[in-house]
Amino acid sequence: MECVVQGIIETQHVEALAILLQGLCGVHKERLRIHEICLKSGPSLGTVASEVRLFCDLEQAEPSWTVRHIGGAMRGAGAEQISVLVRTMVESKVSKNVLRLFYGLGYKLDHELLRVGFAFHFNRGAPITVTVSSINKMLKLHATEDAVPVTPGIQLVEVTAPASSENYTEVVSAVSSFCEYLAPLLHLSKPGISTGVVPTAAAAAASLMSDGGGTTL
Repeated sequence: MECVVQGIIETQHVEALAILLQGLCGVHKERLRIHEICLKSGPSLGTVASEVRLFCDLEQAEPSWTVRHIGGAMRGAGAEQISVLVRTMVESKVSKNVLRLFYGLGYKLDHELLRVGFAFHFNRGAPITVTVSSINKMLKLHATEDAVPVTPGIQLVEVTAPASSENYTEVVSAVSSFCEYLAPLLHLSKPGISTGVVPTAAAAAASLMSDGGGTTL
């Protein structure tokens, strides 16, 4: 299970966001270069559609693979009242032969993306990960070197935290509280609910850049 929110920011303000995150998290950012492959089940696997995502970390000296299955979101009155999406998620490290395995099982390629940016991993009431990345599409199959931006000038910001049925309330609170610090630069909401670029971003970015991250938050 995980808690997640997303938002967008203009590329020109990403450096200011990095300064803000550095001050909030107290850790250095890590470079991000992820090849993401989305597979969907074929008719031979039954009538209920299934989707898995494969992630190859290209920043590693030896690229490592992870398989992830994202399940349904938490439902009910309680879920509607919180600003963070709580959903089931299972992932595991896998070998480089995983793509061949899923093709053999009957899965088909739906789409693939290249995410390029940076990430912060820290603990603030819960283990939280913030990723800031441009989303790029491949013009040819698996040709990551020739990827081009899907939305030039815009980057995706995602905040995630692992949770369980016992502690998701506390994790939701931790994620929500952290997101409040980012409000001048961007608005974070449940995936699929687009709120666009916030009007205060330019002024907030200018303030952060002139301050250089020297202010303790």
